[in-house]
Amino acid sequence: MKTIISRLIHSSSSSISRLNAMAVSINGRSFCTDSNKIDEPFKVEEAETVPPPPTEKLLVLGGNGFVGSHVCREALNHGLSVASLSRSGKSSLHDSWATNVIWYKGNLLSTESLKEALNGVTAVISCVGGFGSNSSMYKINGTANINAIRAASEQGVKRFIYISAADFGVVNYLLQGYYEGKRAAETELLTKFPYGGIILRPGFIYGTRSVGSMKIPLGIVGSPLEMVLQHTTALTQIPLVGPLLTPPVNVTAVAKVAVRAATDPVFPPGIIDVHGIQRYSQNKSK
Repeated sequence: MKTIISRLIHSSSSSISRLNAMAVSINGRSFCTDSNKIDEPFKVEEAETVPPPPTEKLLVLGGNGFVGSHVCREALNHGLSVASLSRSGKSSLHDSWATNVIWYKGNLLSTESLKEALNGVTAVISCVGGFGSNSSMYKINGTANINAIRAASEQGVKRFIYISAADFGVVNYLLQGYYEGKRAAETELLTKFPYGGIILRPGFIYGTRSVGSMKIPLGIVGSPLEMVLQHTTALTQIPLVGPLLTPPVNVTAVAKVAVRAATDPVFPPGIIDVHGIQRYSQNKSK
């Protein structure tokens, strides 16, 4: 009898030992069906971190121009996907960052050419404008932008930012086609984009302007004038001549506010004058 009890105790101890060994192998090591083989611990390799693609895509109209090129660069600096439109489908800029812009071939006077460029776009920033005869100025500043506004609205674009121009009193009469075109585009924008349309009305925009291989530093004149005239707001209310005292604004400030208006969902719609541009360019978006 003692022998039987001794065997039972020995058998139980062996079973408990095997169970403990199995528990250790389960907690620390994998095992296979072969009772005599224990696999090595699982090795979990960390996946390579891939940055998410940009969720905002901007279409900058007039991206080859003075203001438009600064808008493109500002948007790229914010990590946004940026596209632009040109008649050749290529950039005329010689800066290295311009290769990061997606260039489409098109003409704003033909709305059909805008469809491909507007695909997947969340916001449009139009810097299109120009001078010439009254009829050509109206076509460039008015008709071309109106076509873009209508096409963007039909495509379901959320926000449209238009770089317009401040009133300059008597100058408005001298450049009638220019200002009539600008105001016609503004009216269309506020109609088609009542909650996502933003109009920037800067005065003289200064910065380093490239003309061919030459670079013209407009800041030599513009920067001192801005410092002086930004404190003469009351004088701009004088009829006819008062608007001539509207302070200049740096092109980088215009670009910064345009990109912010295109991407900040709480940026208020409507008209932003030169003082508003100065203010928003100094305040960081929330």
